[in-house]
This record gives sequence, structure tokens and C-alpha cells, in this order.
Amino acid sequence: MKPWAIYHEHQHWFRPLFAELDRRGIPTLALDPRAHWYDPSQHESPYGLVFNRMSPSAYLRGGLQGTFYTLQWLDHLERLGVPVVNGLTAFTIETSKARQLTLLESLGLGYPRSRVLNHPSQIAQAIEGLRFPIVLKANIGGSGAGIVRFDTEQAIYETARANGLDFGIDHTALVQEYIPARGGHIVRVELLGGKFLYAIEVFTSGESFNLCPADICQRSDGVELVRSACPIDAPKSGLRVQACRPSAEITTACEAIMKHAQIDVGGIELMIDDRDGSVVYYDINALSNFVADPVNVVGFDPFSRLADYLVERSQHSGVPSRRA
Repeated sequence: MKPWAIYHEHQHWFRPLFAELDRRGIPTLALDPRAHWYDPSQHESPYGLVFNRMSPSAYLRGGLQGTFYTLQWLDHLERLGVPVVNGLTAFTIETSKARQLTLLESLGLGYPRSRVLNHPSQIAQAIEGLRFPIVLKANIGGSGAGIVRFDTEQAIYETARANGLDFGIDHTALVQEYIPARGGHIVRVELLGGKFLYAIEVFTSGESFNLCPADICQRSDGVELVRSACPIDAPKSGLRVQACRPSAEITTACEAIMKHAQIDVGGIELMIDDRDGSVVYYDINALSNFVADPVNVVGFDPFSRLADYLVERSQHSGVPSRRA
């Protein structure tokens, strides 16, 4: 049996997965996207399966060089016909909020009114017709990185004149209407193999945009959660969470998003716009962390089901080889 490669750069997030695979006796290797190489002349991979867990926020942790490199390596693996979970198409969607909006538009799903731009000189035209507050988002973000709220036109103009707008590592940004979330919470739907796995409501003040489920420290009823994917001394996020079951319409929409994005394991964030009651999808995640202490939140261990899925994928590759 060839070992499985778990391709990731975060030292804590994937400990529960490694523990589950080790419990099953499955040989695995941890590959670090921050320092990696491959030979394009290869015709066979040393790995029985590759699980791509590269995070778009890696540049915040000294991993900028891994982001665009990963696109090249995933293309190489696709040519070899290696079973890759969250492969090239999935990672392409993961690393572009602009492409995510195009996908949502093509599916006829609601999303915040948005404009995509590549230079601060275009701000005035880009924000015309948008309702304030608005947010500016880096096209490649993750973990809430690069998101700034502006309550007035004057505020964003002043920041632009001071060269204070961050367009991110690909120099592309979105300006987007800020959506007031009905009930003070967003909904995060997790999917596995393109199918609904569970959903949670994450209660937020709206002041922070980092809603990583692994960081959540408390259930909505006050029960403290064990954050096994965080360092022991990690500060508590203050977020509260509870399990929920979205409507059939939302579940179907999320499954359609994952199918078209070719994301095998991921999460979709949405909310109800408190202004008009519409469903607004605003983030598609191929790098998706399961909620902290899942048994106490959703009633089962998703890492066990993830391991089952990986076993199935390793045995039935759905990616044909593109040999030259």
C-alpha cells in the first residue's frame, strides 16, 4: 500500500485527522507546501492518495510560496491520475473569491452585491450603487484575512488616498455590500463527497470576520468546547455555536455548489439578509475545518466519516490519467 500524502502547512488543524488515520493503521506522510518539489517527468506517483489541505491564508504564516505553487503540483498529479481529494479545480475556486461569485451567479444563487477590481483608482466607479456599509476583501484570503469594513464613502476614499487598501497577494479585491445577518448568526454547511454532512449556526457580533469552526470555544447554551485542532494556549474566540438543519432548498443549493466547484470536502457559509429575508451565500471553502468538539455540537465525529471517505477514494480513483 502506497502511503497517503496529507498536504498541509498548519501544525494544529489536522491533528484529529492524523490521529484517526493512525488509529486505522493507514500509512501517511505530511507534506509541507511551504517547501516542496516535484519532477515533471514522473509517470507514477509515490502516493496512493493525496489530500490537499493547503490553506489560502498560509501567506499569513510564512507560506506565500505555497499558494500558487500548489496549482502547478495539482495539475501534475492530475496528469498522473493520482486520487486527489480537493484537486485542481477545487483549489482554483478556493483561491479566488471572484471565481466563487461567478459560480454563484451561474447557479442563480444569491450573494452580496459585489464588484471586482485590481487598482485603488477604480474605487469610485466600483462602489457606485452599493449600499453602505461595504467591505473590501482580498481575492485570496481565508480565516477572515484582508477583510475591512467601511461605513461611509469618505472612509474608503481616505484609506485609498493614504495607500491603505490591501488588494492581497494577487492584487485583486472585491468591494461588497455588508450583509446584516438575521438572528446575529451565519450558517456554515459542511459537505463530504458532495453531500450534506452537518450544519452549524455561528453567532457573531459582526465585528470579526474570522469564523474558523475549529476556534469556536462555546456552545450556544454555554457549554465549553474542547478545541482539539488548536494549540493549548490559543486565545478563545468568543464565538458561540449550535447545530442546525437548513432547509431542503439550501441543502440542495450547497450540494450544487460543491458539484460545480468539484470540492470533495468543504464548507459553505451563508446568512439570511435581515433587510429582506433573502438567502445570501458568501464564502465557499475547500479548506474547511470541522467544528470544535463535534460530538458535543453535531452529535457525531466527522473525522471518522472523513476517513471512511478517504478510504473509498483511495480505492476508486475518479481522476483519469492525462499521460502525454
